[in-house]
Amino acid sequence: MGGVGIILGAGIYVLIGEVAGHAGNALWVSFLMAAVMAVTVGLSYAELASTFPLAGADYEYTRQALGPRAAFVVGWLIVIGNLVAAAAVALGFGSYLGTFLDVGARPVAVGALLLATLIAFYGVRESVWTSMVLTLVEAGGLAFIIAIGVPHLGEVDLLDAKAGTAGIFSGAALVMFAFIGFEQIATLAEETRDAARVIPRALLLAIAITTTLYLLVALAAVSVLGWEALSESEAPLAGVASRVLGGRASDFIAVVALFSTANTVLLLLVAASRLIYGMAARGSLPRFLAWIHPSVHTPVRAIVLSLVVSVGFALSGDIGLVAGATNFAVFVGFAAVSLSLIVLRFTQADTPRPFRVPLNLGRLPLLPIAGLGFVGFMMANLDRDALLIGGGLFLSGLVAMELFSLWRPAPSA
Repeated sequence: MGGVGIILGAGIYVLIGEVAGHAGNALWVSFLMAAVMAVTVGLSYAELASTFPLAGADYEYTRQALGPRAAFVVGWLIVIGNLVAAAAVALGFGSYLGTFLDVGARPVAVGALLLATLIAFYGVRESVWTSMVLTLVEAGGLAFIIAIGVPHLGEVDLLDAKAGTAGIFSGAALVMFAFIGFEQIATLAEETRDAARVIPRALLLAIAITTTLYLLVALAAVSVLGWEALSESEAPLAGVASRVLGGRASDFIAVVALFSTANTVLLLLVAASRLIYGMAARGSLPRFLAWIHPSVHTPVRAIVLSLVVSVGFALSGDIGLVAGATNFAVFVGFAAVSLSLIVLRFTQADTPRPFRVPLNLGRLPLLPIAGLGFVGFMMANLDRDALLIGGGLFLSGLVAMELFSLWRPAPSA
């Protein structure tokens, strides 16, 4: 449920229009291609989460395979990316609420981050139960779009690709952003009973469920509006509801988007704080951040740090440009995980692996190699500003690592 909630997020409510502008009526093919990419990378996370069921996830896997220095930079990028994303989505929550109430986006964003922090403080169980309720509302909104769109299937040519194969490919690169989030499931491994069995199943089920919803929504939406109207709409799914049921129906979609953005903020803060905790427990960040509250058993200091940083981003002004770097950070994490799995198959060949990636040539796993190729394809489709900001964050990670090493012992091996 947590995986489904963070994958669905708020992206599908606006992203589908942009994809239509690239792929035309064949946008559903772009969604299918992105799902294949997500499964390929997700299988690597599944094997590594079953092998090393620890809170650090991307950081921990990279540390095992490539050493603490590479792991620090990867962990740094993922943490900053998550907190920037949490701030950006919180601002989105404020904007949606502003359509109903006369309130500013920034104060509402700070309030949303504070509320999410309180829920995260009280524990993963409370966070997951809250997320389950919000996720059901999110999925209900998409099911509503599917239900009103199904009678219109066949009214447009679903194979009409506006820009041919190139448009479908660029649409797939864009759609991949809507799948980002499945990797956060691995950060909860230390909180999960029988993580070696549960985490791989959760990863693959979350991708399967969201893929099904995405494909059906894409088919329904383009059947109702057609790719031209879908690509021109600022709120494409609200436009679908308005076309079928009238103007008031769009208010329902706006309410669902409120639940969706709130859910994403909560799950991003939980994931970021668990990664900070994992890095601190290994000595890559100050040890005091690994302190666990004796009553609620959560990494309170890591949670508070996540709040402070995300609020800072939310108050900083134009978050849109900076938020593009989130994708850069996540793709670096994807590449590190895929490479780590390949390396660990040889350097730790005897380590028990309750779950193994299929399709192997001896010890060499083939799917992570494909995953590296997919990541390269995605990186090539990021815009220049996102690459520049992402590169700046990468350099800041190198600087932070060197500064921290001046007054702290080397991270534990």
